[in-house]
Amino acid sequence: MAQHDYINRKRPQRGTKKKAPPKKPFPVFLVSAAVILCAGFGYGLWYIKNNADPEVVEQVKKQPEQQKTVIQKPTTPEFINEIKEAEIEVEVKEIEQQGPWVMQCGSFRTYGQAETLKAKIAFAGLVSEIRRTEGSNGVWYKVRLGPYPTKRGAESDKNKLKRQAKIMGCGIWLWT
Repeated sequence: MAQHDYINRKRPQRGTKKKAPPKKPFPVFLVSAAVILCAGFGYGLWYIKNNADPEVVEQVKKQPEQQKTVIQKPTTPEFINEIKEAEIEVEVKEIEQQGPWVMQCGSFRTYGQAETLKAKIAFAGLVSEIRRTEGSNGVWYKVRLGPYPTKRGAESDKNKLKRQAKIMGCGIWLWT
């Protein structure tokens, strides 16, 4: 921290306070100009209303009644009628389902971590299971959901977990 020299600092001289700048007078001429303009506009409207020629006023009132035109309904184009009358042949191909799908959201070394993820999934409203697998790398606890008959159902639950429980690492595979 820098050291301050409090002994040799210059002190402000007494009586040399800065005075606030004088306040500007209220622009009375602007207010008076606005009042004059409004009064002139009001007088002009009054003059037009009271000094209008009655014959011209009657003619203006009668003109809209004389100029009524009949609007015809639009006719439908021919191609729309042709489309409505046309016969359509549709071939529907059935897509073979590949098989049941399973969604795995985590694989952990400890059972406690797997239980924590299973609880988060349960709070999102889905049921999951923990599977214990043993291999050459040791014991793994996998948190899985499913089986789902279609991949669309699995994707739907995956998106639900992303939105509600903020679980992002789920993968979807064919169940074997």
